[in-house]
Amino acid sequence: MTANFISSSAAPSASASALPGDLLPGRMPVHVAVIMDGNGRWAKQRGLPRIMGHRKGVDTLKKLLRCCRDWGIGALTAYAFSTENWGRPTHEVDFLMTLFERVLRQELKEMMAEDVRIQFVGNLAALPETLQREIDRAVTQTQANQGIRFSVATNYGGREEILQACRAIATQVQQGDLNPEDIDESLFSRHLYTADISDPDLLIRTSGEMRISNFLLWQLAYSEFYITDTLWPDFDTAEFHQAMKAFQKRDRRFGKISNSDSGD
Repeated sequence: MTANFISSSAAPSASASALPGDLLPGRMPVHVAVIMDGNGRWAKQRGLPRIMGHRKGVDTLKKLLRCCRDWGIGALTAYAFSTENWGRPTHEVDFLMTLFERVLRQELKEMMAEDVRIQFVGNLAALPETLQREIDRAVTQTQANQGIRFSVATNYGGREEILQACRAIATQVQQGDLNPEDIDESLFSRHLYTADISDPDLLIRTSGEMRISNFLLWQLAYSEFYITDTLWPDFDTAEFHQAMKAFQKRDRRFGKISNSDSGD
C-alpha cells in the first residue's frame, strides 16, 4: 500500500519501564487488528444479559488501547460492528448503537488528553444519525493528535469494501479518467476505507474461532494471526503479552525465503 500512515521507524517508542523485559522494542508490530469475539458467551456463562458482555468488552478495548500506546504500537484497529451484525436481535443492535454513542461522548476528553487519533472505517452512512454526529465530532477533534491511531470498523464488511472500490475504479475508467493498465495494488488500496492506514502486522481473534469473518480481506494478506480461546472480555494485558511473544517468534518472509534457508 502507498498510503501508510506510520512506518516501523515512525512508530511511537515504548517506554523502557512499560514494555515487558522479554519483548524486543524493535520487533513489536506497528499495527495490530483485533476481532473482539465472545462478549455474548462471556455474559451467558455468568447468567447475565448479552449486553453486559458488550459493556465489559468496551472496558477491555480501552485497556488494550492504552497498552498498545505504552508498548510503542502505533496503530490499533478494532472490529466493532460488521455488516452482518444487523441480523442480530433488534434490541441488541439498538443497545450497541447507543453504547457506541455514549462511549464516544464519555471518552473523547480522555482521548484528547492521551493524544489518540480516532477514525472509523465502514459504511457509516447506514448508521443512526445521532451516532454519525458523534463519530464526526470525535474524528474532527482528534485528527491533529499525533499518538496512537485508533481505527474502529463499524458497519464494516470486507467484501463490500472491495466491491465499492471496484465500482469507484470502474467509474473512473468508464469516464476516461483512468486507463485499465494503470490499475495496480497501490491504486486499489487508495480506494479502500483504509486508504491511509498501513496493513496490520498482527491479527488477534479471541474466543477460539478460526476465521476472519469478512474483516480486512485485502489488508490481512500477509498479517500474522494469533488465535486464543479467551473470550474478549477476559482478554487482559497478560494475554496480550503472550500474543506479542508469539508474534516476535514469527519469521515474516512475505513469500520469500529466510536467510537461514538461502544457502546451497
